[in-house]
Amino acid sequence: MNYRAVLVDAFGTIVRIRSVTHPYRSLLKEGLRGGRYPKPSDIRTLLMFDGDLAQAAELLKITVRPERLDQIQDALDREVHSIEAFPDALEAIQSLQAQQVRLGVCSNLAAPYGAALKRLFPTLDAYALSYEIGVLKPDPVMYRSACKLLGVGIGERFGDERIAMVGDSLRCDCHGPRAVGINGLHLDRSGAGRITNLMDFASQILTQPS
Repeated sequence: MNYRAVLVDAFGTIVRIRSVTHPYRSLLKEGLRGGRYPKPSDIRTLLMFDGDLAQAAELLKITVRPERLDQIQDALDREVHSIEAFPDALEAIQSLQAQQVRLGVCSNLAAPYGAALKRLFPTLDAYALSYEIGVLKPDPVMYRSACKLLGVGIGERFGDERIAMVGDSLRCDCHGPRAVGINGLHLDRSGAGRITNLMDFASQILTQPS
């Protein structure tokens, strides 16, 4: 085994939402009703903002009636509460940690979802989340920040040890990491790709020749 550290994406990779309510989409629709047209940058702004729903509305200058904001908040709470770990993710992470592989999550997500992620995976070595770092994948800063939090350096050699990342986005979890020297691998849960679950990934990492 020659991997010192592994990064994983969050949604679609180690966690999923069972009850999708699209609360931020609802918030943007409220803005549209008030004459505030959505901007292409709105989603990026929300994913890089470390604040709650009401603060996000204020940031985007969206005026929402208190009772309607409460309804959207309830929807957000239901969505966050429904987040669950993929069983293969729990198994794979346990297997990697048993072999002393350092593990971190590197993900684009809005702030209210971070607590659920950390609750489901409390033993990871690092959490590089867009709302905390202030940038989005595939910005190289995200991957470099994740590695710094893990205590490993991209491009540094520890014998033959390397850093790998896995996720369901080719752009963000495969091509982006590779551009900065991380071995990015694509997870395709549809069954069409080479890696269809995280135990496939863990087995590949743990059976790499020394």
